[in-house]
Amino acid sequence: MKFSKIFILLSLFVIVSCSGKQDDEKAKPNQPVDKLYNDAMSKLNDTDYKGAIEGFEETQRLYPYSEWAVRAEIMSAYSNYKAGKYENAISISERFAKQHPTNINTPYAFYLRALCYYDQITDVGRDQRITEEARKALSELVRRFPDSDYSRDAKIKLDLVSDHLAGKEMEIGRYYENHEEYLAAINRFRSVVEQYQTTSHTPEALHRLVECYLKLGIGDQAKKYASVLGYNYPQSYWYKASYALMNGESLPKSSKEKSSLIDKILPF
Repeated sequence: MKFSKIFILLSLFVIVSCSGKQDDEKAKPNQPVDKLYNDAMSKLNDTDYKGAIEGFEETQRLYPYSEWAVRAEIMSAYSNYKAGKYENAISISERFAKQHPTNINTPYAFYLRALCYYDQITDVGRDQRITEEARKALSELVRRFPDSDYSRDAKIKLDLVSDHLAGKEMEIGRYYENHEEYLAAINRFRSVVEQYQTTSHTPEALHRLVECYLKLGIGDQAKKYASVLGYNYPQSYWYKASYALMNGESLPKSSKEKSSLIDKILPF
């Protein structure tokens, strides 16, 4: 009886030992870190983003304290970005920047985060939360790393983002003006003039302010904005239109100016 019990206990010990040994075997890296990383890079180059993500994550899991793991983390963020998994890419980029503030790739992590928001910007008729997030992310990149190549590109994108946000304000302002809600319209047009004064929407915003104040019978304010428009944009259609309004003349037939920076870039 005792022998049977001892045999059972020994058998269990052997089973547990073998199981533990198998787990240890599975836990050990079965290929060099450089091969793991380079295989993931090959998949990325072949647009196999899912495979690349898995490969970079495996590199980090098996070699967490290596320099390869740091590289794999930023490449994982990039692979998620290319796969259109923007939330994942943003999360990884933010974690990378927080954990490796002095790493050579940290400016790129900020840039990648901004790109994730920037690539999701839609037309001006939709909610602009993503556009505002893109503006914040691009601005932070420029502020933190003003001399980097990424910041130079970010400044160009910031102009387009600001133009986009100004376009949204103009759209809402025109809606209010068309519905004779002139005070609400004025707030929107003033927002463009004060917050987005370097965008292509500013001349029209100034003209719309002239229109709204004239409709409210506040001639002094209308004259003020017409003067600002004439001083800064004397050759623009919008100044000619404001000048005609102030003098009771007919408005010019049409504007040959395009209303946004994006329109100016597009060949139609």
